[in-house]
Amino acid sequence: MITVNPDGKIMVRRCLVTLRPFRLFVLGTGFFSLCFLMTSLGGQFSARRPGDSPFTIRTEVMGGPESRGVLRKMSDLLELMVKRMDTLARLENSSELHRAASDGHFAVDRLSAGTGLMERIQTIAQNVSDIAVKVDQILRHSLLLHSKVSEGRRDQCEAPSDPKFPDCSGKVEWMRARWTSDPCYAFFGVDGTECSFLIYLSEVEWFCPPLPWRNQTATQRAPKPLPKVQAVFRSNLSHLLELMGSGKESLIFMKKRTKRFTAQWALAAQRLAQKLGGVRRDQKQILVHIGFLTEESGDVFSPRVLKGGPLGEMVQWADILAALYVLGHGLRITVSLKELQSNLGVPPGRGNCPLTMPLPFDLIYTDYHGLQQMKQHMGLSFRKYRCRIRVIDTFGTEPAYNHEEYATLHGYRTNWGYWNLNPKQFMTMFPHTPDNSFMGFVSEELNETEKQLIKDGKASNMAVVYGKEASIWKGKEKFLSILNKYMEVHGTVYYESQRPPEVPAFVKNHGLLPQPEFQQLLRKAKLFIGFGFPYEGPAPLEAIANGCVFLQSRFSPPHSSLNHEFFRGKPTSREVFSQHPYAENFIGKPHVWTVDYNNSEEFEAAIQAIMTTQVDPYLPYEYTCEGMLERIHAYIQHQDFCASPGPAPPGARAPQSPFILAPNATHLEWTRNASLAPGAWPPAHSLRAWLAAAGRACTDACLDHGLICEPSFFPFLNSQDAFQKLQVPCDGIESEMNHLYPAFAQPGQECFLQKEPLLFSCAGSSTKYRRLCPCRDFRKGQVALCQDCL
Repeated sequence: MITVNPDGKIMVRRCLVTLRPFRLFVLGTGFFSLCFLMTSLGGQFSARRPGDSPFTIRTEVMGGPESRGVLRKMSDLLELMVKRMDTLARLENSSELHRAASDGHFAVDRLSAGTGLMERIQTIAQNVSDIAVKVDQILRHSLLLHSKVSEGRRDQCEAPSDPKFPDCSGKVEWMRARWTSDPCYAFFGVDGTECSFLIYLSEVEWFCPPLPWRNQTATQRAPKPLPKVQAVFRSNLSHLLELMGSGKESLIFMKKRTKRFTAQWALAAQRLAQKLGGVRRDQKQILVHIGFLTEESGDVFSPRVLKGGPLGEMVQWADILAALYVLGHGLRITVSLKELQSNLGVPPGRGNCPLTMPLPFDLIYTDYHGLQQMKQHMGLSFRKYRCRIRVIDTFGTEPAYNHEEYATLHGYRTNWGYWNLNPKQFMTMFPHTPDNSFMGFVSEELNETEKQLIKDGKASNMAVVYGKEASIWKGKEKFLSILNKYMEVHGTVYYESQRPPEVPAFVKNHGLLPQPEFQQLLRKAKLFIGFGFPYEGPAPLEAIANGCVFLQSRFSPPHSSLNHEFFRGKPTSREVFSQHPYAENFIGKPHVWTVDYNNSEEFEAAIQAIMTTQVDPYLPYEYTCEGMLERIHAYIQHQDFCASPGPAPPGARAPQSPFILAPNATHLEWTRNASLAPGAWPPAHSLRAWLAAAGRACTDACLDHGLICEPSFFPFLNSQDAFQKLQVPCDGIESEMNHLYPAFAQPGQECFLQKEPLLFSCAGSSTKYRRLCPCRDFRKGQVALCQDCL
């Protein structure tokens, strides 16, 4: 081993350095452990063929979970060896470098030897790690296929001809040509054989019938459902703040807001618990994925939080999280694609395969960005589980834009629509689209003492302008000059070093204020004035709740996707007649004034009238913490888009009509002695059906009668009987796909029924049709719920 030569001393010393006793011990232990572990595989590594790598695995590998466990132990042991060797190398290198001056190039030789040894160990560890992954995939399907191969069952791996599975043979053909296009197929055991295709298509997907020779009990992957747990109201939100995470300015903003409202949420929970009494509420497991905050979607909001950017979406998301948590449900919150994939059980690959496990969540709350991410990564599971998704959608999605085929054929397709969801799965910030569900947010609720303090501290001539970005002020000098004649004008415009030139010198600009300081400013002000943008934000409600009058612009013509860039591409044809339609229509004077800003005299007269108007702080019940808890509780308790029974075919006649004509012969009502539709929510007895005037949408027709359009009632009216009861002379009946149906056409005296349930729509109108509209009552201060909806 050691040769005597003139450099004998050097050779001896080198051996002593590179093969020290402890290192010899580690290497020896690792080598014999490696041999033991490899032999413990029980012959699962086939005899090595000429040219094979020492770590090549033959495809005839057999084994089970214990084999994969052994490979993992091998990998873990080698990783531990590498860590120990790396530590020794660093210690040795440190001492060798100190002696480098005296030893010269011998020190370099010793360092090279140590480095080379480390590289070899690391290479071995990496090979074993790669082997573990390969064997895991190979064993996954080799175990499934071995029994049928050994018993000569290759003839049973042909695509069956079963009328119940008409797509099976086509899917097998597709798998033959494309199974390597996504690594997820190999993950599920597909290896290019006919049997692996059929096993995958019958057990992972559902295009082929189960194979008779397969152990069907073993292929059932769905675990037994967990026992139901009763939801209990929560008042301590500290754990929610932990779940929300950190690292983004948007999350910091949301956590501060949640913390500030903790006491109000606790009081609201106490009130709602008393109202509900002993109603049992099952705890739901809920995933909340805020897609617009993911890096993959660009997350344009977080960097703008501290620069005056829009906060409306973050206000709403913070309140949604708080409401779900306070109601006692189990929450998982994600703001990254990686977290989403992990929680859903997305297999490795490009998103073409179903999830690796049944969806562990009863509900998923997300936005359009998150919806797109889920569709991209959930494969066929997206179609299976999309009924559990709730989409937070600020401006709403109308049925004509939601139905993919109809939207494509009739010019309603946009970048945000065509999802074929139940329109009620879209949840809006304001109740402007009854086809969708109203989610909302909350504003701070004041007690009587606080309200009186605000009234006593109001300045009669102080106005605050609604607009944190300088661009909103551009071109508004004329209005500001008129306002300045009567009031001291304040602004909260963001700037870094220099005052924005768009803000006139007479305006007292406070810069961007934290939310508590902004609230204090509103409590002193008399007027909160908007200049047309942003649309439908939370700030006007906050101002009204703090005792301000809100003055806004009336739009003529109304803004919509047809004439305004902001709305272009949004999945709605809604016409917006003012900056904040909810404030105009549901609150109104004296709290809200809507005037024509193009008429200077009308604008100035409104300011003069507001100065002499006394108002108390006012907050609609539906925007209190209790109102939001009540609403979301009702949705979770009653909305089920997975188990809803399909409507009767168009024109189907019930054995006994549930409708009668009202005494004044103007509309239909639900017969008192008629049996209620099982599972219907809202309850069917709240239905009132009206025939709208030509050119009138059902949304407006119901409001004309002090009611709300309820799209879930359309199936009850989608019959010839409803027209007959309303004494409408139908010369003919036809069923078609049209978002305006059911309707009566004039001239022609023809009645049209709806052919596609997803197209039942409160929105939409035409001068050609008188629409048959389902309306319902609503709770005071809570338009989303009918009188008996709780």
